[in-house]
Amino acid sequence: MIHSLFLINASGDIFLEKHWKSVVSRSVCDYFFEAQERATEPENVPPVISTPHHYLISVLRHRIYFVAVIQSEVPPLFVIEFLHRVVDTFQDYFGVCTEAAIKDNVVVVYELLEEMLDNGFPLATESNILKELIKPPTILRTMVNTITGSTNVGEQLPTGQLSVVPWRRTGVKYTNNEAYFDVVEEIDAIIDKSGSTITAEIQGVIDACVKLTGMPDLTLSFMNPRLLDDVSFHPCVRFKRWEAERILSFIPPDGNFRLLSYHVSSQNLVAIPVYVKHNITFREGSSQGRFDLTLGPKQTMGKAVESVLVSSQLPRGVLNANLNPSQGTYTFDPVTKLLTWDVGKINPQKLPSLKGTMNLQAGASKPDENPTINIQFKIQQMAISGLKVNRLDMYGEKYKPFKGIKYMTKAGKFQVRT
Repeated sequence: MIHSLFLINASGDIFLEKHWKSVVSRSVCDYFFEAQERATEPENVPPVISTPHHYLISVLRHRIYFVAVIQSEVPPLFVIEFLHRVVDTFQDYFGVCTEAAIKDNVVVVYELLEEMLDNGFPLATESNILKELIKPPTILRTMVNTITGSTNVGEQLPTGQLSVVPWRRTGVKYTNNEAYFDVVEEIDAIIDKSGSTITAEIQGVIDACVKLTGMPDLTLSFMNPRLLDDVSFHPCVRFKRWEAERILSFIPPDGNFRLLSYHVSSQNLVAIPVYVKHNITFREGSSQGRFDLTLGPKQTMGKAVESVLVSSQLPRGVLNANLNPSQGTYTFDPVTKLLTWDVGKINPQKLPSLKGTMNLQAGASKPDENPTINIQFKIQQMAISGLKVNRLDMYGEKYKPFKGIKYMTKAGKFQVRT
């Protein structure tokens, strides 16, 4: 299974390594660095790289590459899922998963990796179990450990480890019982120059924060569950009931967890929440080009489109840009030729626009193709797929919990061709 794990930062330095079965030389990462050089973007590095004696399987999270070294063939998604679980665990323990946080808590990191894999095979990956095995670091605990020479490793076996619900510890008690669910959808789309949708799909997740006393049994039902394709569940979900009734029935883990992730394909006619009017032209023989861009909301059910950021990689021949934004601020990097416009919130009554001219190098020929426009945005209290939670019920406990559900749509790779 997994022999070694290497953590590589954005500048290509291996800042942490862990070996389970036998020590694998760092030189194996040279194959990864070669693939990284060939990739145009950091996220375009192939997730599986074959070498003469190993397979390298990697994920990129928080500008850190987590590279697992495998010596025999295994299902790649199995390893990728484990690597994502490692990142989520670090984030849960340290608040953020950055190079600095990992280096500051390097002892806890090694203790976690030792518990999560046993001889290269996944063992304890549930946050509840890990927190009973290894106490999360606090300033006081770190000081005590430094003075006494003790560690964060717990003295007792986790109560949930041997039960039928290993994801939940026993004897959970809260004064305020509450369950919150976040429905977060990310829309990936490519729009052609006429405004027609070439491709569009939605990746969605339901993240939960459940703090309930005892051993509650929850059911979550949707208004339109048939929208969901390609659903992936947390192990707590009873799959047979979902297949039969399209209802989520589960005993939840304690704390934060991802209940499910899903996919809505373009066959379901994905709604596009923003539109772009653009006029980007370069004339043959002229040293100037015209740049005209207007954004507007579309099919947002009255919800505001916020945190809008527009970026475009302009042609190499562009020297500088003299633009006038009606809202927000723009920057143009003359070295990388990257134009960035921070719009903020779109006001439907006064649509934001960016207009002006671009100066080309003297004697430069007309660019072969117009630049593409990438857009980032967020829409609060709206799931673009139309997914809605119908009701949340609790059984097995007598108290009445506080329940809350929040929706959010954000842009993934949202590209407009001009």
